[in-house]
Amino acid sequence: MSGRFLRLACTAAVAAQAVLAPAPVAAAPAAPVPERPVAELLTDLQQRYRQAEAATETYNATEERLKRQRAEVDRLDDELAGSRRSLHTSEAAAGRLARQQYQSATGLSPYLRLLLARDPQHALDEGHVIGQLARERARTVDRLADDERKRSELTRRARAALDTRLALAARQKEQRDEVRSRLSDVERMLAALTPDQLTAVAGLEQAGVTAAQRRLTTSGALAATTPPPSPEGDRAVRYAVDQLGKPYRWGTAGPLSYDCSGLTQQAWDHAGTAIPRTSQEQWSGLPHIPLADLRPGDLVVYFPEATHVALYLGDGKVVQAPRPGARIKVSPIAANPILGAVRPDPRARPLARYTPPELPPSATQGPDEGYRPTSNL
Repeated sequence: MSGRFLRLACTAAVAAQAVLAPAPVAAAPAAPVPERPVAELLTDLQQRYRQAEAATETYNATEERLKRQRAEVDRLDDELAGSRRSLHTSEAAAGRLARQQYQSATGLSPYLRLLLARDPQHALDEGHVIGQLARERARTVDRLADDERKRSELTRRARAALDTRLALAARQKEQRDEVRSRLSDVERMLAALTPDQLTAVAGLEQAGVTAAQRRLTTSGALAATTPPPSPEGDRAVRYAVDQLGKPYRWGTAGPLSYDCSGLTQQAWDHAGTAIPRTSQEQWSGLPHIPLADLRPGDLVVYFPEATHVALYLGDGKVVQAPRPGARIKVSPIAANPILGAVRPDPRARPLARYTPPELPPSATQGPDEGYRPTSNL
């Protein structure tokens, strides 16, 4: 076979191998990550908000205990200072009596002094004075001992109260960090959602609220007409209405921002009735009433753990600080799952005539759900 023919054959063989060789396989495109169902997103987001609000109310409860403990520490400090002054006075009196006894000592018994005295009556009078001094000395010594015991006990109680205050302050810091962590979870989840997802989630929740409100009003659980409030309830409602549009901010009770229980507490405080700070304490500490008996100013409590509260406005509506990212607004009473209702002034008689406060056009504007960055961590 000639060299030229061999070269042609080799070239043909290489070409044939190239034809027969399998073509390189192109990389398959990555499968798109399936989007989570809107209902699942809503459930997850609602759960995170509830956890954040529960942590907030726990923080609020500790803050109230810490305030009381600070007052107790201050009271004990003042009492201890008074005890020290009293002890100093008793010590001075005891020293003075001791000096008087030393200066008047004669070495003779009162009986011998009476026998040897030129004037027995004067001796008797002198003995009476000496007896009075002895009794005063005994009382002074007893008072001194009591003051020492009181000072020791107050010192022990003051130290224990200070230890409790420090422990509460440390617990409050942990709970504050817990709230911030929960709200950061919400923030991250909101940031990960697209505008379409946010719109879909908010729409689904709003549809749920509308359905829940319809079920509640058609069930007969609410009275057909709203009875008038008490004078205190009227003042509480008007205070709450005046706060419309102010932002929700956890752990606050006005005047620039509120969380849910901060709003209801301050409303009733301005009405002249002190109520507990947290939603759980308001639920457990105030008289319960049926929903059918609701009147303006009553409190509506939500969720099985009593972690949210609003103030009843009337006609199936409440004033509330909904959640982080939202502002104080008028909402349907069924905006959240209702646990029950309480009345801060159960013995107060209702007004004979009642004109509800005028609501601004923006009272019901804005989402109840607050699905946007919180910006208040």
